Parts: sequence; structure tokens; C-alpha cells
Amino acid sequence: MIFSRASGVLLHPTSLPGRFGIGDLGNEAYSFVNFLEQAGQAYWQMLPLGPTGYGDSPYQCFSAFAGNTLLISPEKLVEEEFLRLEELEDAPVFPAGRVDFGAVYEWRKKLLPRALTSEQRLADPDLGRRYDTFLYENAWWLDDYALFRAIKMSQDQRPWYEWPVPLKLREPGAIAAISGQLHESIEAEKFHQFLFFRQWGMLKEYANKHGVKIIGDIPIFVALDSADVWCNQDKFKLNPDGSPRVVAGVPPDYFSKTGQLWGNPIYDWDAMRKDDHHWWIARVAFTLRMFDVIRVDHFRGFVAAWEVPGGDETAENGRWAEVPGKELFATLRRHLGVLPVIAEDLGVITPEVDALRDENGFPGMKILQYAFGGDANNHDLPHNYIRRCVAYTGTHDNDTVVGWWNSQAGAASTRDEVEISREREYCMRYLDTDGSEIHWEMIRAIWASVADTAIAPLQDLLGIGSEGRMNVPASVSGNWTWRFEDGATTPELAERLRTLTETYGRA
Repeated sequence: MIFSRASGVLLHPTSLPGRFGIGDLGNEAYSFVNFLEQAGQAYWQMLPLGPTGYGDSPYQCFSAFAGNTLLISPEKLVEEEFLRLEELEDAPVFPAGRVDFGAVYEWRKKLLPRALTSEQRLADPDLGRRYDTFLYENAWWLDDYALFRAIKMSQDQRPWYEWPVPLKLREPGAIAAISGQLHESIEAEKFHQFLFFRQWGMLKEYANKHGVKIIGDIPIFVALDSADVWCNQDKFKLNPDGSPRVVAGVPPDYFSKTGQLWGNPIYDWDAMRKDDHHWWIARVAFTLRMFDVIRVDHFRGFVAAWEVPGGDETAENGRWAEVPGKELFATLRRHLGVLPVIAEDLGVITPEVDALRDENGFPGMKILQYAFGGDANNHDLPHNYIRRCVAYTGTHDNDTVVGWWNSQAGAASTRDEVEISREREYCMRYLDTDGSEIHWEMIRAIWASVADTAIAPLQDLLGIGSEGRMNVPASVSGNWTWRFEDGATTPELAERLRTLTETYGRA
């Protein structure tokens, strides 16, 4: 796919403002689309939208297909008469500026059942037809997911590999019996997914009508405790009891001296090959229906994956195991045609990774925060960019630009004081800046570059420090919680970004 010269903003919907504790698919999301349009932006980039589990990471979801029901807008439910306005009056006072996932979950799990029994659902025949169509078109993943979540609830939220053996191993008699016992919970899960995708579809349609394309994110791996693994145990490298023989991660890197231990199970590619990679075809096809463009996370993992023994506590003792990425993407192209994909080609990159990216015509990524640790040959420096790439000031895994500028040794990276000082001095020379508006100087640098696409996190447009960071890799708590304050996306900010965008031919 050829990407025209354009730009956009990275913001996960959970970071939108609003009074219900978490950003959602409601009015604030539509307002953000309006801001992007006013600012001349072509893209809204998001993180994965799946239902999150322990740790609240959008990269550790209970399903590769389901939507996160915490993103369902209560206000939209009232507008569509699934709820009455007074049913929102018991909403607690949530903290401003961050998501308290536990508190949000506790309130939402009492709110959504009210929509299930609403008069709107029971009385509207057109709605009933739409719901029946949704069930029919999505039964291939929805039935298993709804059953998975219902059983999980009945098992005190324990992971599937700790369930009783007949349920863990999906013995037909046990599955049939519990499906009948949990019928109401299963139907509730299905209806909540209907509400999510109904609201998502309306938001995406609105964005597209206003000239904004949505960039989604497809993690290479899925969570061990997911419907995907529970239903496809033969397609992962698992022990007979369901525990993983090996798990995913990366070796020691910029973020951690002991590497990053993600804990995701590793695909059994020989098993995937037996049905022509059917699961992957379904996954990518489904994701392409949700988004206009998809960023494929950890693209280098399609050449080789860092496999760590299942019982290890760090990622240091892993090994690179080959992955048939060339075969997989050839299969995907044969079934799905041209793939509008951005390859997240960060980390330990080899010529084979470059070759897989280039032979598929995928643009790779350049991160300006990584540009100043070497010399003038650093490929993340704008003068070394090629057109077919996506340039970022930083990603959800990086500190904000202002936080990076003010960083100290040992704070969420392996850099020492000498390295930090050297990078800052090189940055000042390269950008000809005193750092007083370092976030705008770095945005200008990638907007002015030859990269076809330039993306900045909203935190960098706002000039927010480390308090706005979304994720610290290799950490297990305190991530994904940042939200911006109501009124931050001002007309003045939109005008400044639009002027920059027009100046460098990205409007």
C-alpha cells in the first residue's frame, strides 16, 4: 500500500476525558475527531481495543476479536434509550487525569446489565434484527468468547488453565453442560459485545466522513489467559496441563538489563500451517474491518521470536527461534489482497527483518527519541529517513518528549548520566534548540522530514512530562492510566498543528 504524505495523532480512547472514569466511545471521542479535522490531521492512531485483564494492558487481552466493554459510552446508551439518564446518577466521583481501572470495572459491571433488560432492546424490532445479524456474522468467535468469559466469572476469574480439567480441556460433555447452566451470562456477554461494536462502528463512520482514518494495532502475540488460547491449545507451545513450555519476550535492551518478559505463549507454527494459517487469516481480516490501517506490533517476531523457558522470571535465558513470516504474509496476501500495514520494526533488527518488511511493501517506524545516541549515521535521524516510513516523536512505550528531555539515569531506561547528557547535547545541536519547546521542535523535525507519515502522541502536542507516559516496558503496574483534561485540545492548539501540517505539505 502507498501512503500519501500525511500526519496524525496517537491517543488511546481510554485517555479521553469524561466523567465516567475512563475515556470511551462517546461524545468526547467525536470531539477529538473534530479536533483532528480542524488540525488538518489524516490519522487517529490507537492501541488495541480488546478486553484487558490483570495489569490493564491492551497488549494482554482476553480475546483477539472482542471489544473492551469498558469503552462503551454510558451517555450514548442513554441517547439510544438503552439506559435512562437517572441510571447514571450513581456514578462515583472518579479521579481526574487517570483511570482507576478497578473502580471503573466495579461500576460498569452493575451498569451494563441494565442495558440488557432495557425496554428499547425488548420493544424495537429493527434493533432485534440488527442484534440477530450481529450474532450470526460473529458467531465464529463470539460464541467461544462469551462462553470463556461466563465460565471465567463462574470460576472467580481464575485463568482457564486453573479450571477443572474437563473445562480446561474443553471436553464436549462438560462444555455442553456448563453452556446450559451459564446461558444468561453467555447471552449478556454477547449483548455487551453488540453494544461495543455498535458504538465503534458509528464512531469510525463519523471519523471517516470527516477525513480521519483510524490506525489500529494488532499485537503479534495473544495473552495466555484468553479465549484464543483456550480454544486453540493445539496451536500453541503448551504443556499438557495448559502451562506454556516457552513464553515471549525480548532480550536485554534499552528499557531493561534483564530483558522484557511478556509471558505470552508462543505459536506452534507447524500446527498453524496445517490449516493454511486459518486463525491468522481470520484475525487479520477481522482487524482490517475494524480499522483503515493496522500497525503490526513486534514485526521482527515474524522472522524470529525470543523464546524464554516457561518457568523463568527474567527474559535473559531466551533464544531466537525461527518463524515462517514470509510464508504467513504470502498466505495473508493471497486471501486478503493488499495489506495496509505499518511494521513496528523496532528492537533487534536483522537483514531478514528488513527483507520481510520491504518485500511486503510495509513502511517501518522511526523514533526520534532514539536518534541522538549515536552519530550522524543513526537511522532514526530525520536526514536518514526514507519516504516509506512512519516517523514518531515517541510511542506508547516511550516517555513523553518533555519527560525524555528531563530524564535522569536509571529512570525507566538503561542509560546512565553520561549517555543522557550526550544525547541532550546532540539533540540541541541537531535541532538548533535550547529545549524551551523541545516537544514542538521534535514534532517539527518529523513533520518536515521526507517520511510519508508523521505521528505524534497527544502528550507531546500538549507538552506534558513523564506524568503523561502510558507505559514503562518491563514494569507490571501503574501503566495505561493517563487521561488528558477536558478543554486541553483547544482551537489554538489545532491551529498551530494545522499550520505546521500545511507548511510541510501534510494537510
